[in-house]
Amino acid sequence: MLNKQEMSHFQKILDEQKRDLEVRFEQNDNLDLKHGHYHESVGELSSYDNHPGDEGTELFEREKDIALAEHYHHEYMGVIRALKAIEEGTYGKCTECSQDIPIERLEVIPTTLYCKEHSPDQKISDNRPVEEEILTPPFGKFDMDNKDESVGFDAEDSWQEVASWGTSETPSDFANLVYDDYNDVYTESNENIGYVEDYENFVGVDIEGKNITIYPNEQHKRYEQSLDEEGIMTTFGDLPAYEHEPYVENND
Repeated sequence: MLNKQEMSHFQKILDEQKRDLEVRFEQNDNLDLKHGHYHESVGELSSYDNHPGDEGTELFEREKDIALAEHYHHEYMGVIRALKAIEEGTYGKCTECSQDIPIERLEVIPTTLYCKEHSPDQKISDNRPVEEEILTPPFGKFDMDNKDESVGFDAEDSWQEVASWGTSETPSDFANLVYDDYNDVYTESNENIGYVEDYENFVGVDIEGKNITIYPNEQHKRYEQSLDEEGIMTTFGDLPAYEHEPYVENND
């Protein structure tokens, strides 16, 4: 239980905090939030002839002012509630369990009305801006997105198809530039399209899964070269890189 001297001490601290918040808010012209639109704060009538970079800066400043205003309001209301508790004689006791709040805790957080065990701020908020639902990559939102072996046209394939026509990214945006062509500067541009394994682009079978046929092409040559370099034998044998005619292996 706080004595009169301690109660007076904390009331003085809270009164000073209240005045400080009011002065800061007034000196900052209410963070310029009296204007209906941020254009008014910079003397603009519209965005028509503004550079997108300037628009982005002004929007960021507006969002920052709103966030600061919410912070000031939250802090100010905390002071008001604490002063009301002093007036009612309940200051220094936990609102939840009515136990005395340690004076050491009040010295650090004079606006608190809860003991440590019953503080409502036990969990860090994981709320995220709703804009992130749009700004984050769309992968993983559809049925086939998480199936590594799927060759169906999923959300990631949709993005790659659009990105193949160009993005705002430049070579300087990549830490390790491994692209051979500037037109391939987008996420996983070297991914196989329409098939999973490299050999699926030049190996075929009949309707019964027999009579393996190799259709020589550039990818087949590169595949054979990589196997030779690693000294690996394929499941369908050491295949010669024929230039024109397909190689057929009869499994009968």
